[in-house]
Amino acid sequence: MSDVITDRPTVSDSAPLPQVTLHQPRLPRWAPAAVAALAAAVGVAIGLGAGLSSRAQWGLIAAILYVAVMYAAATRVEGRRQAKDRLATSLVWVCFLIAVVPLVSLLWETVARGVKVLDGAFLSHSMAGVLTIQPGGGVYHAIIGTLEQVGIATVIAAPIGLLTAIYLVEYGRGRLAKAVTFFVDVMTGVPSIVAGLFILSLWIIMLDFSYSGFAGSLALAILMVPVVVRSTEEMLKLVPNELREASLALGVPKWRTILKVVLPTAIGGITTGLMLAVARIAGESAPIVLLVFGSQAINNDPFEGAQSSLPYYIYEQWANGNDASYDRAWAAALVLIAFVMILNLVARAIARWKAPKTGR
Repeated sequence: MSDVITDRPTVSDSAPLPQVTLHQPRLPRWAPAAVAALAAAVGVAIGLGAGLSSRAQWGLIAAILYVAVMYAAATRVEGRRQAKDRLATSLVWVCFLIAVVPLVSLLWETVARGVKVLDGAFLSHSMAGVLTIQPGGGVYHAIIGTLEQVGIATVIAAPIGLLTAIYLVEYGRGRLAKAVTFFVDVMTGVPSIVAGLFILSLWIIMLDFSYSGFAGSLALAILMVPVVVRSTEEMLKLVPNELREASLALGVPKWRTILKVVLPTAIGGITTGLMLAVARIAGESAPIVLLVFGSQAINNDPFEGAQSSLPYYIYEQWANGNDASYDRAWAAALVLIAFVMILNLVARAIARWKAPKTGR
């Protein structure tokens, strides 16, 4: 056999091997915060120098500078590929801040103006016998009306929405399910004033019932049903089919599987969706103006006579056009925001309490 001759170069044992490293240069952790501070300072300076009076314009200039400087610095230090990742991250943060700033501004303005008259007397008195141009009065009658109207609407809409969602996910097949899905989608986009006009023509004009809190609850229930259906439907779809199949394989009837397996698994999301639907209808004013008609006095009977509510009270006080009414309107708006926040906290508590236990 002939010797095999190769052209490969030989490396001497004494020659050092090249150093290969996987470490890539990175910007320091404090770089994004430093660039943000620098961009904010430059944005303010440009805004003042250009005579821009709006702070929103200063913020947009600072945001553009932040994105541009971060991309340039990341390209120089980390490379183009990592710079694109930095660019996407910067855009996400900027969009997040743009979305949060109006919310924080709204909450700050409402709290700052609402605390002027918000006290125990304001929460425990109505507007009966109070002149609109004078301080005093309260929001008690509106709180009672909102609690009763939203409560009745929830009692009507929650079972209908829940059962409809169960039908669509667990039983719905064929044309009927498609028709139900179509009408739910249509109802999702129905304006609140249309729901109020429908109940007005049917309940009050055709059936000759009087204006009442219950009439307003019927309109609110129409608005609430599609939200409950959609949120519950999505939560039920997230339940793994293996859980259903395991229960059915043990001989458990389908209705009992839904009741004991599917619903407890999705109860957290269902409760959250229900509270979101309640929060949505709690701030509706158009159906209340048409059907409840407003009242200055306390009316604890939602089935007879005109009632007030927090959205209607805010609209009514702001329409009065004087400083005392403006203060009451801001205070009522703060009460309404607190009401919605309490609903969300209750939803989270119920979801955590009823969620399936994990671990051993």
